[in-house]
Amino acid sequence: MKKLLNCALLTLALSVTTLAVAQEDASAPIDINHASAEALTALPGIGDVKAQAIIEDRDANGPFSSLDALTRVKGIGEGTVQDLNDRVTF
Repeated sequence: MKKLLNCALLTLALSVTTLAVAQEDASAPIDINHASAEALTALPGIGDVKAQAIIEDRDANGPFSSLDALTRVKGIGEGTVQDLNDRVTF
C-alpha cells in the first residue's frame, strides 16, 4: 500500500512539473526568424495568413532585424507590432 501511495504521489508531482514547464514555454518569446507558421499563430493578431506571409517574406528578404521590420509584411501595421512587443525575439 505504501508503494502504491508513493507511486501516486510521484505521478502527481511529475504532472504538476510538466504543466508548469508547458505554461512557461507558452509565455516564452517566439523567434520570428525561426518559428513555424503554427508557432507564429500563437502571437496576438497573427493568424494563418499572416503567419505564412511572415515566413514567405523572411525567405525572400532575409531575417527580420527588429520589430519594426515586420511592417514590411503585408497586413502587419504599427498596431500589430505594438501588440507583439515583448512577445517576439529576433
